[in-house]
Amino acid sequence: MQDTIVVRPQPVPDAAQRLVCLGFCGGGAGSYLAWTEAMPPGAELAAVCYPGREGRFAEDCARDWDELAEDAVTAVLSAAGLPYVLFGHSMGGWMAFDVAARIEERGGPAPAAVVVSSANAPSRGLTPQDMFPAQHQSDGELMDWMREFGLLPGHVLGDPDLCEIAVELMRADLRVRDSFYHRAGATVRAPLQVLTGAVDEVIDPRTAQQWRKLAAGPFRHDELPGGHFYTPEVWQTLPSRIAALGTPAA
Repeated sequence: MQDTIVVRPQPVPDAAQRLVCLGFCGGGAGSYLAWTEAMPPGAELAAVCYPGREGRFAEDCARDWDELAEDAVTAVLSAAGLPYVLFGHSMGGWMAFDVAARIEERGGPAPAAVVVSSANAPSRGLTPQDMFPAQHQSDGELMDWMREFGLLPGHVLGDPDLCEIAVELMRADLRVRDSFYHRAGATVRAPLQVLTGAVDEVIDPRTAQQWRKLAAGPFRHDELPGGHFYTPEVWQTLPSRIAALGTPAA
C-alpha cells in the first residue's frame, strides 16, 4: 500500500477495519481527509488517489472508465489487509460499486460493505441527469462548480496556475465519467448501503428500488438532510452515517 496511491491521513495501528474512499468528479483523496475526526474508534480512513493528481501528479490521467476502474481495483486490493468498507460519492459511487463487483467476480478479498453516496443506480446508464457538470461548460463555469462544493483549498484559489490544473483534472474526470457503462449482470454480494440527499434534484425518485435490484446481499437506503453534498454538517461527519462502521445512520 503506497502512501501516494492510498492515502491514510492518520494511521491507526490497532485498527480493526478501514474505510476506503473513492473520489468524485474534480475531487481527490484530499476531499476526504477531514473525515479523520469523524471516524469511530478502531476504524482507519484511507482515500484512493487517482492517477494524474496529488501524489500521482506525474502519471497520465486515466483515458476511460475501464482504465480508471482497473487502477482503482489495484489500489483497493492493496488496502485490503484489514476488513474494509468501500465508499464512493457521486461518480465515486458508481466506481465503488463497479470495483466491488470486479473484486467479487475475481474471488476477493471483497469489501465487508459497499456504501454509495449521492449516485443514481448505474443500471439506468449514463443519463443527462447524471452529466453535471458537463464537458461543454466553460473553464469559468467549472471553477464556479468547484468553488460551490468546496473542492478547492485556499492556496489553489489564490494561484491561477493551480486553478488551471484543477480545471484540467476536472475535465479528465468528466471524460472518464462520460465513458461509463454498466456491465450487464454486475451485482454486489456485500451489504450495500445507499445514501441520498433529501433535496438532491439529481437523484431519481426510484433510486432505492433500482439500487436494490443490484444488491445480491443485504440492502439499506438512508435519506440524509440536504442536496448532492448534503448539509455541511452532515458531510463533515458522514462516516458516522455508515452502518458497517458500527455507527448506524440516524
